Amino acid sequence: MILPEKSTHPTGEKELSLKKREFATLTADTFDGKIHVEWDPQAQVTPLGQLPFFIQYLKIGHLFEPWVTQCPLKYESNNAPKKVNVLGSLLLLILSGHTRYAHITSLMGDSVNAKLLGMTKVVSDDCARRALNRIDEDDGVPWLQDHLYRCYGPLLSHPWILDTDVTVKPLYGKQEGAVVGYNPHKPGRPSHTYHTYMIANLRLILDVEVQAGNRSSSAYSAPGLWALLEKIPRENWPAFIRGDCDWGSDAIMTEAEQRGVHYLFKLRQSANVKKLILQHHCRSGWERTVDGWEALSTELRLSTWKQSRRVVLVRRRLSRNIVVAPDSRKALPEQLSLLDPAENMAAYEYSVLVTSLDAEVVSIVQHYRDRADCENNFDEIKNQWGWGGFVTQKIKPCRLIARMIALVYNWWSLFVRLAEPDKHYEAIVSRPLLLHGVGKQTSHAGQKTLTITSTHGRASYVRQAYQRVSDFFAVLKTNAPQLTPLQCWYRILSEALKKYLQGTLLRPPDMVSSGI
Repeated sequence: MILPEKSTHPTGEKELSLKKREFATLTADTFDGKIHVEWDPQAQVTPLGQLPFFIQYLKIGHLFEPWVTQCPLKYESNNAPKKVNVLGSLLLLILSGHTRYAHITSLMGDSVNAKLLGMTKVVSDDCARRALNRIDEDDGVPWLQDHLYRCYGPLLSHPWILDTDVTVKPLYGKQEGAVVGYNPHKPGRPSHTYHTYMIANLRLILDVEVQAGNRSSSAYSAPGLWALLEKIPRENWPAFIRGDCDWGSDAIMTEAEQRGVHYLFKLRQSANVKKLILQHHCRSGWERTVDGWEALSTELRLSTWKQSRRVVLVRRRLSRNIVVAPDSRKALPEQLSLLDPAENMAAYEYSVLVTSLDAEVVSIVQHYRDRADCENNFDEIKNQWGWGGFVTQKIKPCRLIARMIALVYNWWSLFVRLAEPDKHYEAIVSRPLLLHGVGKQTSHAGQKTLTITSTHGRASYVRQAYQRVSDFFAVLKTNAPQLTPLQCWYRILSEALKKYLQGTLLRPPDMVSSGI
Protein backbone atom coordinates (compact mmCIF):
# COMPACT_ATOMS: atom_id res chain seq x y z
CA MET A 1 0.00 0.00 0.00
CA ILE A 2 1.42 3.32 -1.01
CA LEU A 3 0.57 6.24 1.32
CA PRO A 4 -0.18 9.62 -0.24
CA GLU A 5 2.70 12.08 -0.21
CA LYS A 6 2.70 14.41 2.80
CA SER A 7 2.68 18.12 2.21
CA THR A 8 5.58 19.90 3.85
CA HIS A 9 3.55 23.10 4.28
CA PRO A 10 -0.15 22.46 4.98
CA THR A 11 -2.48 24.77 3.16
CA GLY A 12 -4.42 25.57 6.33
CA GLU A 13 -7.89 27.00 6.42
CA LYS A 14 -9.20 29.06 3.55
CA GLU A 15 -9.37 32.80 4.12
CA LEU A 16 -12.80 34.22 4.66
CA SER A 17 -14.22 36.21 1.81
CA LEU A 18 -14.85 39.12 4.21
CA LYS A 19 -11.27 40.34 3.80
CA LYS A 20 -11.67 40.34 0.04
CA ARG A 21 -14.78 42.43 0.37
CA GLU A 22 -12.86 44.97 2.42
CA PHE A 23 -10.42 45.42 -0.48
CA ALA A 24 -13.11 45.37 -3.13
CA THR A 25 -13.27 48.42 -5.35
CA LEU A 26 -16.44 50.43 -5.59
CA THR A 27 -17.32 53.09 -8.11
CA ALA A 28 -18.84 56.48 -7.33
CA ASP A 29 -20.10 58.79 -10.06
CA THR A 30 -19.12 62.37 -9.17
CA PHE A 31 -19.16 65.74 -10.92
CA ASP A 32 -15.51 65.13 -11.77
CA GLY A 33 -16.28 61.78 -13.35
CA LYS A 34 -16.14 58.28 -11.97
CA ILE A 35 -13.84 57.52 -9.07
CA HIS A 36 -12.84 54.10 -7.79
CA VAL A 37 -12.95 53.67 -4.00
CA GLU A 38 -11.01 51.05 -2.03
CA TRP A 39 -10.74 50.19 1.65
CA ASP A 40 -7.41 49.24 3.18
CA PRO A 41 -7.92 48.33 6.86
CA GLN A 42 -4.23 47.44 7.28
CA ALA A 43 -2.87 50.88 6.34
CA GLN A 44 -0.96 52.73 9.07
CA VAL A 45 -2.89 56.00 8.98
CA THR A 46 -4.33 58.45 11.50
CA PRO A 47 -6.59 61.52 11.30
CA LEU A 48 -4.52 63.13 14.08
CA GLY A 49 -1.34 63.28 12.07
CA GLN A 50 0.24 66.14 14.03
CA LEU A 51 -0.20 64.48 17.44
CA PRO A 52 3.41 63.11 17.61
CA PHE A 53 4.67 66.60 18.50
CA PHE A 54 2.28 66.69 21.47
CA ILE A 55 3.37 63.19 22.49
CA GLN A 56 6.99 64.34 22.40
CA TYR A 57 6.01 67.25 24.64
CA LEU A 58 4.38 64.83 27.11
CA LYS A 59 7.47 62.62 27.11
CA ILE A 60 10.17 65.28 27.49
CA GLY A 61 8.06 67.14 30.06
CA HIS A 62 7.60 63.90 32.04
CA LEU A 63 3.83 64.39 32.15
CA PHE A 64 2.19 61.26 30.73
CA GLU A 65 4.30 58.41 32.11
CA PRO A 66 4.16 59.51 35.80
CA TRP A 67 0.42 60.15 35.39
CA VAL A 68 -0.06 56.53 34.28
CA THR A 69 2.35 55.02 36.80
CA GLN A 70 0.81 56.77 39.81
CA CYS A 71 -2.80 56.06 38.80
CA PRO A 72 -4.58 54.15 41.61
CA LEU A 73 -6.39 51.93 39.08
CA LYS A 74 -5.91 48.27 40.07
CA TYR A 75 -6.92 45.06 38.33
CA GLU A 76 -6.71 41.51 39.66
CA SER A 77 -7.35 39.54 36.49
CA ASN A 78 -4.50 38.63 34.14
CA ASN A 79 -6.80 39.42 31.23
CA ALA A 80 -7.50 42.95 32.45
CA PRO A 81 -6.44 45.86 30.23
CA LYS A 82 -3.22 47.71 30.90
CA LYS A 83 -3.40 51.05 32.69
CA VAL A 84 -1.57 52.76 29.84
CA ASN A 85 -4.23 51.51 27.41
CA VAL A 86 -7.08 52.82 29.56
CA LEU A 87 -5.58 56.22 30.36
CA GLY A 88 -4.15 56.63 26.89
CA SER A 89 -7.58 55.96 25.38
CA LEU A 90 -9.17 58.57 27.67
CA LEU A 91 -6.41 61.04 26.75
CA LEU A 92 -7.04 60.54 23.02
CA LEU A 93 -10.80 60.74 23.58
CA ILE A 94 -10.62 64.05 25.45
CA LEU A 95 -7.98 65.54 23.18
CA SER A 96 -10.01 64.73 20.07
CA GLY A 97 -12.90 66.85 21.37
CA HIS A 98 -15.41 64.05 21.93
CA THR A 99 -18.02 64.38 24.68
CA ARG A 100 -19.32 60.81 25.11
CA TYR A 101 -17.62 57.57 26.10
CA ALA A 102 -19.24 55.85 23.10
CA HIS A 103 -17.19 58.10 20.80
CA ILE A 104 -14.08 56.15 21.76
CA THR A 105 -15.06 53.69 19.03
CA SER A 106 -13.99 56.24 16.41
CA LEU A 107 -10.40 56.00 17.73
CA MET A 108 -10.02 52.23 17.58
CA GLY A 109 -8.79 52.30 13.99
CA ASP A 110 -5.90 54.65 14.85
CA SER A 111 -2.90 52.33 14.66
CA VAL A 112 -0.31 55.11 14.74
CA ASN A 113 -0.76 57.39 17.76
CA ALA A 114 -1.78 54.60 20.14
CA LYS A 115 1.63 52.95 19.65
CA LEU A 116 3.42 56.29 19.97
CA LEU A 117 1.86 56.66 23.43
CA GLY A 118 3.14 53.20 24.42
CA MET A 119 -0.28 51.61 24.09
CA THR A 120 -1.09 48.25 22.55
CA LYS A 121 -4.70 49.12 21.71
CA VAL A 122 -7.54 51.56 22.29
CA VAL A 123 -9.98 50.11 24.83
CA SER A 124 -13.75 50.03 24.44
CA ASP A 125 -16.12 52.59 25.95
CA ASP A 126 -17.42 50.03 28.48
CA CYS A 127 -13.87 49.33 29.59
CA ALA A 128 -13.20 53.05 30.06
CA ARG A 129 -16.35 53.52 32.16
CA ARG A 130 -15.61 50.45 34.31
CA ALA A 131 -12.06 51.70 34.88
CA LEU A 132 -13.31 55.02 36.29
CA ASN A 133 -15.70 53.12 38.54
CA ARG A 134 -12.83 50.96 39.84
CA ILE A 135 -10.74 53.94 40.93
CA ASP A 136 -11.36 54.75 44.58
CA GLU A 137 -12.39 58.40 44.85
CA ASP A 138 -10.27 58.98 47.98
CA ASP A 139 -7.20 57.95 45.98
CA GLY A 140 -8.23 59.18 42.54
CA VAL A 141 -8.96 62.79 43.46
CA PRO A 142 -5.55 63.44 45.16
CA TRP A 143 -3.83 61.70 42.22
CA LEU A 144 -5.39 64.09 39.71
CA GLN A 145 -4.96 67.11 41.99
CA ASP A 146 -1.24 66.37 42.35
CA HIS A 147 -0.76 66.26 38.58
CA LEU A 148 -2.80 69.42 38.13
CA TYR A 149 -0.53 71.13 40.66
CA ARG A 150 2.57 69.81 38.91
CA CYS A 151 1.28 71.41 35.73
CA TYR A 152 0.72 74.92 37.08
CA GLY A 153 2.76 74.95 40.31
CA PRO A 154 5.92 76.58 38.87
CA LEU A 155 3.86 79.57 37.69
CA LEU A 156 2.64 80.47 41.17
CA SER A 157 5.96 82.06 42.12
CA HIS A 158 4.90 85.06 39.98
CA PRO A 159 2.00 87.34 41.03
CA TRP A 160 -1.32 85.86 39.96
CA ILE A 161 -5.06 86.16 40.57
CA LEU A 162 -7.37 83.33 41.57
CA ASP A 163 -10.74 83.33 39.83
CA THR A 164 -13.53 81.22 41.26
CA ASP A 165 -16.96 80.56 39.82
CA VAL A 166 -19.66 77.91 39.37
CA THR A 167 -21.16 76.64 36.13
CA VAL A 168 -24.22 74.46 35.64
CA LYS A 169 -24.31 71.21 33.64
CA PRO A 170 -27.90 70.23 32.70
CA LEU A 171 -28.72 66.51 32.86
CA TYR A 172 -31.40 64.55 31.04
CA GLY A 173 -31.43 61.14 32.71
CA LYS A 174 -31.35 59.54 36.13
CA GLN A 175 -27.93 60.41 37.49
CA GLU A 176 -26.67 60.59 41.04
CA GLY A 177 -26.69 64.22 42.16
CA ALA A 178 -29.08 65.30 39.39
CA VAL A 179 -31.09 67.79 41.44
CA VAL A 180 -33.12 70.81 40.40
CA GLY A 181 -31.29 73.94 41.47
CA TYR A 182 -30.23 77.31 40.11
CA ASN A 183 -30.31 76.94 36.33
CA PRO A 184 -30.88 80.25 34.52
CA HIS A 185 -30.87 78.82 30.99
CA LYS A 186 -32.98 75.70 31.61
CA PRO A 187 -35.18 76.36 34.68
CA GLY A 188 -36.51 73.21 36.29
CA ARG A 189 -33.92 70.96 34.64
CA PRO A 190 -31.85 68.72 37.00
CA SER A 191 -28.15 69.44 36.87
CA HIS A 192 -24.69 69.11 38.32
CA THR A 193 -22.64 72.11 39.43
CA TYR A 194 -18.96 72.52 38.59
CA HIS A 195 -17.13 74.57 41.23
CA THR A 196 -14.00 75.79 39.49
CA TYR A 197 -10.81 77.57 40.56
CA MET A 198 -8.49 78.95 37.87
CA ILE A 199 -5.50 81.21 37.23
CA ALA A 200 -6.81 84.42 35.74
CA ASN A 201 -5.61 85.52 32.29
CA LEU A 202 -3.66 82.28 31.72
CA ARG A 203 -6.88 80.22 31.56
CA LEU A 204 -5.35 77.35 33.52
CA ILE A 205 -7.53 75.24 35.81
CA LEU A 206 -6.39 74.80 39.41
CA ASP A 207 -9.13 72.35 40.41
CA VAL A 208 -12.79 71.54 39.80
CA GLU A 209 -15.40 69.91 42.04
CA VAL A 210 -18.60 68.30 40.77
CA GLN A 211 -21.52 68.60 43.18
CA ALA A 212 -25.29 68.22 43.10
CA GLY A 213 -27.40 70.72 41.21
CA ASN A 214 -28.77 72.39 44.35
CA ARG A 215 -25.27 73.11 45.73
CA SER A 216 -24.39 76.09 43.57
CA SER A 217 -23.73 78.79 46.17
CA SER A 218 -20.31 79.95 47.26
CA ALA A 219 -20.83 78.25 50.62
CA TYR A 220 -20.25 74.91 48.83
CA SER A 221 -17.26 76.26 46.89
CA ALA A 222 -15.46 77.79 49.86
CA PRO A 223 -14.25 74.51 51.49
CA GLY A 224 -12.59 73.47 48.26
CA LEU A 225 -11.03 76.91 47.88
CA TRP A 226 -9.51 76.92 51.36
CA ALA A 227 -8.32 73.32 50.90
CA LEU A 228 -6.64 74.34 47.65
CA LEU A 229 -4.84 77.24 49.33
CA GLU A 230 -3.66 74.94 52.11
CA LYS A 231 -1.77 72.85 49.54
CA ILE A 232 -0.02 75.89 48.06
CA PRO A 233 3.00 77.36 49.90
CA ARG A 234 2.09 80.62 51.60
CA GLU A 235 4.58 82.65 49.58
CA ASN A 236 2.88 81.47 46.38
CA TRP A 237 -0.66 82.46 47.33
CA PRO A 238 -2.59 84.65 44.88
CA ALA A 239 -2.49 88.43 45.00
CA PHE A 240 -6.24 88.27 45.64
CA ILE A 241 -9.32 86.10 45.10
CA ARG A 242 -11.93 87.29 42.64
CA GLY A 243 -15.58 86.24 42.46
CA ASP A 244 -19.09 87.36 41.60
CA CYS A 245 -21.84 88.66 43.89
CA ASP A 246 -22.41 85.21 45.45
CA TRP A 247 -19.01 85.50 47.16
CA GLY A 248 -19.69 88.81 48.88
CA SER A 249 -20.81 87.22 52.14
CA ASP A 250 -19.45 88.02 55.58
CA ALA A 251 -18.43 84.41 56.29
CA ILE A 252 -16.19 84.15 53.23
CA MET A 253 -14.68 87.62 53.60
CA THR A 254 -14.01 87.05 57.30
CA GLU A 255 -12.29 83.74 56.49
CA ALA A 256 -10.17 85.44 53.83
CA GLU A 257 -9.21 88.21 56.25
CA GLN A 258 -8.22 85.70 58.91
CA ARG A 259 -6.10 83.79 56.43
CA GLY A 260 -4.46 86.99 55.19
CA VAL A 261 -5.51 86.76 51.56
CA HIS A 262 -7.03 89.73 49.73
CA TYR A 263 -10.32 89.55 47.85
CA LEU A 264 -12.39 91.39 45.27
CA PHE A 265 -16.07 90.48 45.05
CA LYS A 266 -19.23 91.97 43.67
CA LEU A 267 -22.14 92.80 46.01
CA ARG A 268 -25.80 92.08 45.53
CA GLN A 269 -27.88 95.23 45.33
CA SER A 270 -29.77 94.75 48.57
CA ALA A 271 -31.80 97.52 50.23
CA ASN A 272 -28.81 98.89 52.15
CA VAL A 273 -26.60 98.79 49.07
CA LYS A 274 -29.20 100.74 47.10
CA LYS A 275 -29.38 103.22 49.95
CA LEU A 276 -25.62 103.71 49.71
CA ILE A 277 -25.97 104.32 45.96
CA LEU A 278 -28.60 107.01 46.59
CA GLN A 279 -26.41 108.74 49.14
CA HIS A 280 -23.52 109.08 46.69
CA HIS A 281 -25.44 109.58 43.47
CA CYS A 282 -25.11 113.37 43.39
CA ARG A 283 -21.84 113.69 45.27
CA SER A 284 -18.56 114.76 43.73
CA GLY A 285 -15.34 112.78 43.65
CA TRP A 286 -16.24 110.23 40.97
CA GLU A 287 -13.18 109.15 38.95
CA ARG A 288 -13.43 108.23 35.29
CA THR A 289 -12.17 104.75 34.39
CA VAL A 290 -12.78 103.25 30.91
CA ASP A 291 -15.66 103.03 28.41
CA GLY A 292 -17.68 105.74 30.12
CA TRP A 293 -17.54 104.15 33.59
CA GLU A 294 -16.69 106.10 36.70
CA ALA A 295 -15.97 104.93 40.24
CA LEU A 296 -16.04 106.17 43.81
CA SER A 297 -14.50 104.57 46.90
CA THR A 298 -16.32 104.57 50.24
CA GLU A 299 -17.10 102.30 53.20
CA LEU A 300 -20.11 100.16 54.01
CA ARG A 301 -21.26 97.95 56.85
CA LEU A 302 -24.27 95.78 56.15
CA SER A 303 -26.43 94.40 58.92
CA THR A 304 -24.97 90.91 58.36
CA TRP A 305 -21.37 92.10 58.48
CA LYS A 306 -19.27 92.18 61.62
CA GLN A 307 -17.25 95.20 60.47
CA SER A 308 -17.11 97.95 57.89
CA ARG A 309 -15.38 97.20 54.60
CA ARG A 310 -14.18 99.17 51.63
CA VAL A 311 -16.58 99.26 48.69
CA VAL A 312 -16.20 100.78 45.25
CA LEU A 313 -19.27 102.16 43.50
CA VAL A 314 -19.07 101.81 39.74
CA ARG A 315 -21.56 103.46 37.41
CA ARG A 316 -22.14 104.34 33.79
CA ARG A 317 -24.62 106.84 32.45
CA LEU A 318 -27.37 105.36 30.32
CA SER A 319 -27.97 106.70 26.87
CA ARG A 320 -31.50 107.80 27.87
CA ASN A 321 -33.06 108.94 31.10
CA ILE A 322 -35.51 106.48 32.59
CA VAL A 323 -38.98 107.93 33.19
CA VAL A 324 -40.84 105.71 35.62
CA ALA A 325 -43.85 106.43 37.77
CA PRO A 326 -43.01 106.24 41.48
CA ASP A 327 -45.78 103.74 42.19
CA SER A 328 -44.74 101.25 39.47
CA ARG A 329 -42.87 98.03 40.17
CA LYS A 330 -39.90 99.15 38.08
CA ALA A 331 -39.49 102.33 40.08
CA LEU A 332 -36.19 103.05 41.73
CA PRO A 333 -36.24 104.23 45.35
CA GLU A 334 -38.21 107.41 45.84
CA GLN A 335 -35.30 109.81 45.41
CA LEU A 336 -34.53 108.50 41.87
CA SER A 337 -38.04 107.82 40.59
CA LEU A 338 -38.79 110.51 38.06
CA LEU A 339 -42.01 111.64 36.51
CA ASP A 340 -40.13 113.99 34.18
CA PRO A 341 -36.54 113.85 33.00
CA ALA A 342 -34.15 116.15 34.78
CA GLU A 343 -30.73 117.24 33.61
CA ASN A 344 -29.18 116.90 37.07
CA MET A 345 -30.79 113.49 37.71
CA ALA A 346 -29.49 111.38 34.82
CA ALA A 347 -30.07 107.64 34.94
CA TYR A 348 -27.12 105.35 35.64
CA GLU A 349 -26.47 101.65 35.89
CA TYR A 350 -24.57 100.70 39.02
CA SER A 351 -22.31 97.94 40.28
CA VAL A 352 -20.85 97.74 43.78
CA LEU A 353 -17.56 95.98 44.54
CA VAL A 354 -16.24 95.03 47.97
CA THR A 355 -12.52 94.55 48.43
CA SER A 356 -9.68 94.43 50.92
CA LEU A 357 -7.21 95.74 48.34
CA ASP A 358 -5.51 99.06 49.05
CA ALA A 359 -5.33 100.20 45.44
CA GLU A 360 -6.68 102.99 43.26
CA VAL A 361 -10.29 102.66 42.19
CA VAL A 362 -9.25 102.66 38.53
CA SER A 363 -7.11 99.56 39.09
CA ILE A 364 -9.83 97.82 41.11
CA VAL A 365 -12.44 98.41 38.43
CA GLN A 366 -10.08 97.12 35.74
CA HIS A 367 -9.29 94.02 37.80
CA TYR A 368 -12.95 93.13 38.00
CA ARG A 369 -13.53 93.87 34.32
CA ASP A 370 -10.78 91.36 33.51
CA ARG A 371 -12.87 88.70 35.23
CA ALA A 372 -15.05 88.51 32.09
CA ASP A 373 -12.36 86.23 30.65
CA CYS A 374 -13.47 83.64 33.21
CA GLU A 375 -16.76 83.21 31.37
CA ASN A 376 -14.89 82.60 28.11
CA ASN A 377 -12.96 79.87 29.88
CA PHE A 378 -16.17 78.13 30.97
CA ASP A 379 -17.59 78.34 27.48
CA GLU A 380 -14.50 76.71 26.00
CA ILE A 381 -14.20 73.84 28.48
CA LYS A 382 -17.92 73.03 28.53
CA ASN A 383 -18.56 73.19 24.80
CA GLN A 384 -15.18 72.23 23.34
CA TRP A 385 -13.60 69.97 25.96
CA GLY A 386 -16.37 67.83 27.42
CA TRP A 387 -17.45 69.30 30.74
CA GLY A 388 -20.93 69.36 29.24
CA GLY A 389 -20.75 65.64 28.42
CA PHE A 390 -19.33 62.32 29.69
CA VAL A 391 -22.45 61.55 31.71
CA THR A 392 -22.67 58.43 33.90
CA GLN A 393 -25.26 57.23 36.40
CA LYS A 394 -22.86 57.61 39.33
CA ILE A 395 -21.33 60.93 40.24
CA LYS A 396 -17.86 59.56 41.12
CA PRO A 397 -16.79 58.99 37.48
CA CYS A 398 -18.05 62.51 36.69
CA ARG A 399 -15.75 63.93 39.35
CA LEU A 400 -12.77 62.01 38.02
CA ILE A 401 -13.35 62.72 34.33
CA ALA A 402 -13.92 66.44 35.06
CA ARG A 403 -10.43 66.67 36.56
CA MET A 404 -8.98 64.58 33.74
CA ILE A 405 -10.47 67.00 31.23
CA ALA A 406 -9.00 69.92 33.19
CA LEU A 407 -5.58 68.23 33.19
CA VAL A 408 -5.58 67.46 29.45
CA TYR A 409 -6.91 70.96 28.78
CA ASN A 410 -3.98 72.46 30.74
CA TRP A 411 -1.48 70.23 28.93
CA TRP A 412 -2.83 71.17 25.50
CA SER A 413 -3.15 74.90 26.31
CA LEU A 414 0.50 75.08 27.37
CA PHE A 415 1.58 73.05 24.34
CA VAL A 416 -0.25 75.45 22.02
CA ARG A 417 1.60 78.31 23.71
CA LEU A 418 4.84 76.66 22.58
CA ALA A 419 3.70 76.94 18.99
CA GLU A 420 2.10 80.39 19.40
CA PRO A 421 3.31 82.14 22.59
CA ASP A 422 1.63 85.46 21.82
CA LYS A 423 -2.02 84.48 22.28
CA HIS A 424 -4.45 81.85 23.57
CA TYR A 425 -6.07 79.69 20.91
CA GLU A 426 -9.34 78.01 21.87
CA ALA A 427 -9.70 74.35 20.94
CA ILE A 428 -12.10 75.15 18.11
CA VAL A 429 -9.13 76.86 16.42
CA SER A 430 -6.11 74.98 17.78
CA ARG A 431 -7.33 71.44 17.02
CA PRO A 432 -7.81 71.89 13.25
CA LEU A 433 -4.64 73.98 13.15
CA LEU A 434 -2.18 71.97 15.26
CA LEU A 435 -3.73 68.53 15.75
CA HIS A 436 -5.73 67.41 12.73
CA GLY A 437 -4.06 66.20 9.57
CA VAL A 438 -3.94 62.94 7.65
CA GLY A 439 -0.84 61.01 8.67
CA LYS A 440 0.49 57.88 6.94
CA GLN A 441 3.22 55.87 8.64
CA THR A 442 5.74 53.84 6.67
CA SER A 443 8.71 51.77 7.77
CA HIS A 444 11.93 51.15 5.88
CA ALA A 445 15.31 49.91 7.08
CA GLY A 446 14.16 50.12 10.69
CA GLN A 447 13.18 53.76 10.37
CA LYS A 448 9.60 54.96 10.78
CA THR A 449 8.36 57.93 8.77
CA LEU A 450 5.06 59.73 9.25
CA THR A 451 3.91 61.68 6.21
CA ILE A 452 1.42 64.41 7.13
CA THR A 453 -1.05 66.01 4.77
CA SER A 454 -2.80 69.01 6.28
CA THR A 455 -5.85 70.46 4.57
CA HIS A 456 -5.80 73.61 6.70
CA GLY A 457 -5.44 76.94 4.93
CA ARG A 458 -2.56 77.88 7.26
CA ALA A 459 -0.61 74.67 6.71
CA SER A 460 2.62 76.56 5.97
CA TYR A 461 2.27 78.49 9.24
CA VAL A 462 1.79 75.24 11.15
CA ARG A 463 4.92 73.75 9.61
CA GLN A 464 6.97 76.78 10.67
CA ALA A 465 5.48 76.66 14.18
CA TYR A 466 6.32 72.99 14.57
CA GLN A 467 9.80 73.65 13.23
CA ARG A 468 10.33 76.08 16.13
CA VAL A 469 8.88 73.54 18.60
CA SER A 470 11.07 70.77 17.20
CA ASP A 471 14.20 72.93 17.42
CA PHE A 472 13.39 73.79 21.04
CA PHE A 473 12.88 70.11 21.95
CA ALA A 474 16.12 69.17 20.17
CA VAL A 475 18.09 71.60 22.35
CA LEU A 476 16.22 70.53 25.49
CA LYS A 477 16.79 66.85 24.70
CA THR A 478 20.51 67.52 24.40
CA ASN A 479 20.55 69.01 27.90
CA ALA A 480 18.02 66.55 29.35
CA PRO A 481 20.62 64.12 30.80
CA GLN A 482 21.88 66.91 33.07
CA LEU A 483 18.37 68.01 34.09
CA THR A 484 15.85 66.44 36.43
CA PRO A 485 12.30 65.81 35.17
CA LEU A 486 11.13 68.83 37.16
CA GLN A 487 13.82 71.04 35.65
CA CYS A 488 12.79 69.92 32.14
CA TRP A 489 9.20 70.94 32.87
CA TYR A 490 10.36 74.34 34.19
CA ARG A 491 12.25 74.90 30.93
CA ILE A 492 9.17 74.02 28.86
CA LEU A 493 6.95 76.35 30.90
CA SER A 494 9.48 79.17 30.58
CA GLU A 495 9.45 78.82 26.80
CA ALA A 496 5.67 78.42 26.48
CA LEU A 497 4.86 81.43 28.67
CA LYS A 498 7.77 83.69 27.84
CA LYS A 499 5.37 86.52 26.98
CA TYR A 500 3.53 86.18 30.33
CA LEU A 501 6.82 85.81 32.23
CA GLN A 502 8.42 88.64 30.20
CA GLY A 503 11.40 86.46 29.38
CA THR A 504 12.04 85.35 32.98
CA LEU A 505 13.40 81.81 33.28
CA LEU A 506 11.55 79.72 35.84
CA ARG A 507 13.82 77.92 38.28
CA PRO A 508 12.93 75.05 40.63
CA PRO A 509 13.17 75.78 44.37
CA ASP A 510 16.33 73.67 44.76
CA MET A 511 18.11 75.75 42.12
CA VAL A 512 16.92 79.01 43.69
CA SER A 513 18.12 78.00 47.17
CA SER A 514 21.51 76.97 45.80
CA GLY A 515 21.88 80.24 43.89
CA ILE A 516 22.01 78.61 40.44
